[in-house]
Amino acid sequence: MDMVIILLGPTGVGKTALSLLLAKRLATEIISADSMQVYRHMDIGTAKPAPEERTEIPHHMIDVAEPWEHYSTGRYVAAVRPIIDRLLERGKIPLIVGGTGLYIKAMTRGIFTGPSADWTLREQLLALERQARGTLYESLKTLDPESAAKIMPTDSRRLIRALEVCLTSNKPMSAMQRALTHPFPYAFVKIGVTRQRKELYHRIEQRVDWMREAGLVEEVRKVLALIGAHGAASGCLPSKAEPLTREQWIDSIVRATPSMQAIGYKEIALYLTGRIGAEEAFSLVKRASKRYAKRQFTWFKQEEDVQWFDISGTDDPHAALEKMEPLLSRAIDAGMG
Repeated sequence: MDMVIILLGPTGVGKTALSLLLAKRLATEIISADSMQVYRHMDIGTAKPAPEERTEIPHHMIDVAEPWEHYSTGRYVAAVRPIIDRLLERGKIPLIVGGTGLYIKAMTRGIFTGPSADWTLREQLLALERQARGTLYESLKTLDPESAAKIMPTDSRRLIRALEVCLTSNKPMSAMQRALTHPFPYAFVKIGVTRQRKELYHRIEQRVDWMREAGLVEEVRKVLALIGAHGAASGCLPSKAEPLTREQWIDSIVRATPSMQAIGYKEIALYLTGRIGAEEAFSLVKRASKRYAKRQFTWFKQEEDVQWFDISGTDDPHAALEKMEPLLSRAIDAGMG
């Protein structure tokens, strides 16, 4: 069975620098598994590899969608499979790098993707929940009790998605999940990198400080303008000329656009509305990033056969790679065998 290597770990752990060395060691190319790096114009806040790094080592699945698009896991899976196959045909071991657990799960264990988002229906469901709290959960218990048993009554996002699937497909989401879940047919070697929690959080704070210096506020302002202009032209969003305050205009964009849910973007959007100051906005970015890292650890624990390497105490990716050398040698031998 063809081999694919996955380098995974939480945000801020040091995957990017390590992945560049690992790609050179394997003489291969990198496939991003980051759900926000797919969007163009969102470079600083998503910590994309620098242009010169992407020139030196070819990267895939970065800058493949516009920030106003709704990019799904299903779309990612459909796009990444041919890339993996092309690399294998060229005798290379594909290297997948990222921290989006859903993307990794979709490849290694399979995942239900379901029908596309129906944003009108979602707004209607959300309105019903506002009118009577608990409506979504009770409705799902009637339509798909199996799914309802796995979702917290307060998790409106997952409740809305489950109801959306039921209502648009006329089938329970639980039944569709059993029928449509298929992993990729490769032998995955999963390499996980981790650090002591205190050290990781310090690195996250440093990275957010760098993002601020690098111009994250201006990047968010630019992305909001791009999304707003496209949305107004297509009729999906109100135009800036309509009788809305700047606060209302930004709020409408953030609510309607998945890309603006990225950590760093929704917090800076709050600052741009004037609700909070810059210091508070970046403090919120740091807090949200740490919480996300904690959720990533929880998610990756569900992945089987991950070989973990603790790289605490060093910022040198060469030292981290040296720890992995025995595993890499075995993987390369097996991949060529």
